[in-house]
Amino acid sequence: MPPWGGELLVEILEHLDLEMLPEKWMLGYSDISVLLLAVTLTTGLATAHGTNLVDLRSEYSDETTAMWRTVLSTKTGKSVVQHSSPKFQKEWDHANPSPCIFHLTEPTDWKTVTGGKVHVQGRLLGGCVDVIRHLIGTPFGDVRTFQQERIGGEPILWYLENCELNTADLRRSLVQMRLAGWFDHCSGLMFGRSPANHPVENYTVEDLYQELAEELQMPVIYDIDCGHVPPQITFINGAYAEVEVEDGRGKVVQHFRP
Repeated sequence: MPPWGGELLVEILEHLDLEMLPEKWMLGYSDISVLLLAVTLTTGLATAHGTNLVDLRSEYSDETTAMWRTVLSTKTGKSVVQHSSPKFQKEWDHANPSPCIFHLTEPTDWKTVTGGKVHVQGRLLGGCVDVIRHLIGTPFGDVRTFQQERIGGEPILWYLENCELNTADLRRSLVQMRLAGWFDHCSGLMFGRSPANHPVENYTVEDLYQELAEELQMPVIYDIDCGHVPPQITFINGAYAEVEVEDGRGKVVQHFRP
């Protein structure tokens, strides 16, 4: 579990012998998701997208963040349930430390493009779009082989989050993922809350989500607990997940099966 992500983490991938990695959890988010996704796609080892160590430096954690221990303690063949957070943190306030590292003030509201109830399932893959997009076309971003050889052709359920991209750059990145085949045989897309997503000439992130849902003909869920607007659910790359969203609330059930 690193303190936080690494801006140039992508530079180390070619120097790692990934096949020699022990079966040990790696947990984090942001730039570290480059390593997490690369390890899972290349080796089939499960990796954990969730809190970084720096976000645990308080007297206690909120109930959503604290679930990382339970999730990582779940044994093979078992399942674990997580629910959307009651509230999220709108802005960082480092000048006013509190017993809980986060200042959770805003009501959480998971949304769907259709506005109605959504139930979707598939093998989880994901991370921070800003950085995992750079795995496309490299030996570390072979989603097709992972799907065919590691998970028996099961559909992929993507969770994605945006750190710094405006809506046009996010759109370009997602189009590149689609053209690279990352969304082939995909069951749905989930997007975390974001401090970015700034409109470009009135092109909003809601416009983008609507386009994706229409182009891919699949559910799109957004403003979930994932990424740079905490707290966040612990998602396991490679786990089989069932996700339900209704009336702004979300439920994630992850099954740790081979």
